[in-house]
Amino acid sequence: MIKAKNIHKYYDDLHVLKGVDIEVKKGEIVSIVGASGAGKTTLLQILGTLDKASKTEDFSLLINNYEVKSLKDKALAKFRNEHIGFIFQFHQLLPEFTALENVCLPAFIKGTKKADAEIRAKELLDFLGLSHRYNHKPNELSGGEQQRVAVARALVNNPDLIFADEPSGNLDSESAENLHNLFFKLRDEFGQTFVIVTHNEELADMADRKLVMVDGNITNK
Repeated sequence: MIKAKNIHKYYDDLHVLKGVDIEVKKGEIVSIVGASGAGKTTLLQILGTLDKASKTEDFSLLINNYEVKSLKDKALAKFRNEHIGFIFQFHQLLPEFTALENVCLPAFIKGTKKADAEIRAKELLDFLGLSHRYNHKPNELSGGEQQRVAVARALVNNPDLIFADEPSGNLDSESAENLHNLFFKLRDEFGQTFVIVTHNEELADMADRKLVMVDGNITNK
């Protein structure tokens, strides 16, 4: 599913990623842990094509057998929309839109017809226990509900791969536990692959594999 080689990232003179290699199998849930500043989020953003590696020589990034580093911006945006879903610590829902409308947005960007997008969005919201929240705006939802809407939005285009960056970091312990269990249920139901950056040791230990980042590299493979 993911095969990345020799990822370097510099911010001016700061060498954040120092030749990271990583492989993730289809259907696997992988957690990435490490101290703040170890490079976890930077790695996630490059794997998710939201950022680019600083060095191109000997660098490769295969996602689902696509060499994504060769894609131009428009093709890369299309690939990301169709194949990758993102879940962040802060849900990043648009406040002026309802839960249903927020979930539909990636499908609209893809060009899905409104009726078809809404059917899929409702299926996901129902699956996530939010059938009574279709028409509620974010400020009318609890933190856990907002994050579940964000999960539905990440899944609406049936992506192969989900990247999550501290997805439960802004939730209370009960909502966090529910979200963690949900990831495994989603993997079992839909077969998605998850790469999760987290400081939550419980979530990290639940993963099929836990990778530890130290000073810009992965210390265990």
